[in-house]
Amino acid sequence: MVNYRYLGNSGFKVSEITYGNWVTHGSQVDDSAAIATVHTALDLGITSFDTADTYANTAAEVVLGKALQGQRRESLEIFTKVYWPIGPKGPNDQGLSRKHILDGIHGSLRRLDVDYVDLYQAHRYDYETPLEETMQAFADIVRQGKALYIGVSEWTAEQLRAGHALATELGFQLVSNQPQYSALWRVIEGTVVPTSQELGISQIVWSPMAQGVLSGKYLPGAPVPEGSRATDEKSGASFIKRFLRDDVLTAVQQLKPIAQEAGLTMPQLAIAWVLQNPNVSAALVGASRPEQLKDSVRASGVVLDAEVKAAIDAALAPVAVTDPALTAEVSPKSRPA
Repeated sequence: MVNYRYLGNSGFKVSEITYGNWVTHGSQVDDSAAIATVHTALDLGITSFDTADTYANTAAEVVLGKALQGQRRESLEIFTKVYWPIGPKGPNDQGLSRKHILDGIHGSLRRLDVDYVDLYQAHRYDYETPLEETMQAFADIVRQGKALYIGVSEWTAEQLRAGHALATELGFQLVSNQPQYSALWRVIEGTVVPTSQELGISQIVWSPMAQGVLSGKYLPGAPVPEGSRATDEKSGASFIKRFLRDDVLTAVQQLKPIAQEAGLTMPQLAIAWVLQNPNVSAALVGASRPEQLKDSVRASGVVLDAEVKAAIDAALAPVAVTDPALTAEVSPKSRPA
């Protein structure tokens, strides 16, 4: 079964393996397969589920809502997000304005078929809306009981500090940040993690397997496997390209004997690695097939000893990305078109 961790300085616990439906529901797999995978997640002890209104242009929320029908609501932790363009993508169908946030939460609750979400997240930082307006809208949503906790995604250390200060002033908790994090993409370690630890904010990390590269299935000098994420524009092919270099793929192959010695599969090793960071509360995993989840959940509770962690870091040191400034490049400086 899956272990639980507290989210930020709150009393709220989430499953440290959290199911995310970014590139699967509503696009990569049909609804029946998606629902079967969610049911497998529940059977394996996963109770935390992450989605967003923008995934498959709102369709992913609908599928997740269907998949969770009949489950005891109090036993689930449901996360969603707001920011990116949705619907017809009009001038107010995006960003973190009060209008879009309030429209967003109402739409998400309707699609998920729930009365509240456990965690509502700002999917990026909005440079075009005053932060005070954004945080006041989140405060109102919490007071109305439509979201229990508030989080963000890919905010810089400075943005987290400013948001946390306003949240405290307005009487609610900013408990989480959702950044990309893996043994290959370590940009949060320099400033985001130390600031988050100081403020009582946890990380819910996405792409712990670096879009599947850390599974070891992509080989240097070889074509990418047919049907893999790298061949499917709907499932994140643009994100994986940065890792499909021969030097990266060669370094990743060095992890195979390390995983074997630890008694883990390559995906388990990658997920366990991010969970060794004490500021990480959950690793987001997706799946197009139930058996993928069955492998991933075995990373829960794994403790990597110092020698194993050092061996992983040494193998990937020449290719791991660590520049903290890259976090600031994730949020568009103007509203996305």
